[in-house]
Amino acid sequence: MLSEKTVGTTSLRLSTFGLGATGLAGMYTQVPRTQAMDTLAMAWEKGVRYFDTAPFYGYGLGERRMGDFLRTKPRDSFVLSTKVGRMLAPLHPPPENNRFYRSELPFELKFDYSYDGAMRSIEDSLQRLGLGKIDIALIHDIDRFAHQDAQAAIFKQAMEGAYKALHQLRSEGLIDAIGIGVNECEVCVAALEHGDFDCFLLAGRFTLLDQSALATLLPKCAQRKVSIINGGVFNSGLLANLQAAELKYDYGHAPEEKIAKAKKIDAVCKKYEVPLAAAALQFPLWHPAVCTILLGARSAKEVSEIMDWLTIKIPVDLWEEFFALGLTDEK
Repeated sequence: MLSEKTVGTTSLRLSTFGLGATGLAGMYTQVPRTQAMDTLAMAWEKGVRYFDTAPFYGYGLGERRMGDFLRTKPRDSFVLSTKVGRMLAPLHPPPENNRFYRSELPFELKFDYSYDGAMRSIEDSLQRLGLGKIDIALIHDIDRFAHQDAQAAIFKQAMEGAYKALHQLRSEGLIDAIGIGVNECEVCVAALEHGDFDCFLLAGRFTLLDQSALATLLPKCAQRKVSIINGGVFNSGLLANLQAAELKYDYGHAPEEKIAKAKKIDAVCKKYEVPLAAAALQFPLWHPAVCTILLGARSAKEVSEIMDWLTIKIPVDLWEEFFALGLTDEK
């Protein structure tokens, strides 16, 4: 059974491995419903009790599929997070496949980080999920990756609007924890100065390929007892399979320097007979601020592989060699 860690100062406890809905909602590759349900069933069988989704994932499909599965389980037996910041509006005809999702429902997305928008977003998510409660609510994608030059204005709107809505819902006991879900450390550091958050879902910034969170964000989170839900540990797949036909890094084509570093990491792993993916999964778990790693498995087979990688005993010498070669900033 997977171990658990507490979220911030709340009573919520997350399993070491959490299942995200990106894969189940058809990110990059269409996923049939039966496959999605089998994936969720395998995750549950393996002890996964933390599940994350968002309106963005499959334009509502991620929430629908997770809700359909989780409604069959006792509500106090799992922790669920979703996000605010994007509203869904009907679109006819249905949209063409976008750069991310291949299983979209007939909706278009509209950013809305206002107070009223966040309140409505939570209500809409509950409807799609078919559940009576969301445990963790995250403000989604208020970083430069999503908004470029408009990021500063978006961040301000989110802190003055969506944050106040989520803070109110938490104070009323309707939500247990609040945070933000982003791809950049700087946004999390800024958020610490603007609000009382329990957790940050940070994707891709505390991995074997990118440890930018280590020097600035993670010490602040540990000091303030704000938990990190660590997403993107494979950096969009580069650390999972170096033999893939198309190597991706942070949702796009992998740059040569990242491929070169991944190959150096892989060479050390081979020396100790440790799969690259196992080292990538286990690396972030040593930090006290990290409460779980979040993965977007899209099949029961992938869930089983993740569990196998998590149980592999990794020699201390491997981590020491990473550090000695300058591949990690800590050993």
